[in-house]
Amino acid sequence: MARWDPDGRTRLQQAALALYSERGYESTTVAQIAERAGLTERTFFRHFADKREVLFFGSDVMQQQLTDAVASAPESASPLEAATAGIEAAAGLLEERGPQVRTRQAVVAASPELQERELTKLAGLASALAETLRGRGVAGPAAALTAEMALAVFKIAVEQWAQGDSKATLVDVIHESLAELTAVTSQQVRR
Repeated sequence: MARWDPDGRTRLQQAALALYSERGYESTTVAQIAERAGLTERTFFRHFADKREVLFFGSDVMQQQLTDAVASAPESASPLEAATAGIEAAAGLLEERGPQVRTRQAVVAASPELQERELTKLAGLASALAETLRGRGVAGPAAALTAEMALAVFKIAVEQWAQGDSKATLVDVIHESLAELTAVTSQQVRR
């Protein structure tokens, strides 16, 4: 096996995703991932802390793209408009890897352990988003509420987009989800 390979991380990610899809996350070992990638277990652990993190590597890039887009939104943008700019930027990253993202979503949906890790990732994104909104002058509770709403829209939109067969972009699905949220919140609550 190769001692060093410049695209080792990518090969490990592709091997893991394929094996998780074929065998299930719980039934796949690090040794199997490394073997499929043509690398050693030691190389695997140089890139990832554990087999779960293969699916979540790059979350920091997504968070940075999201917060940068929120911070650079026009000053006239409402908190929700700024947050939407952030989730649209994050959507761009996912759309670039459409087939892999769809497979990843199915793998995560099939594993309670991975679902928990996904929720942790989304909570981190919401926290960073809220902090960025506060930096734009949005009050604490309003920043947190806006961030949580935006990430809920993002989560639902990604799930729908990943399962869908339509040609709609993820940004289109985000806009549809935001329209649904607006419709729901504009209805009077009946008692």
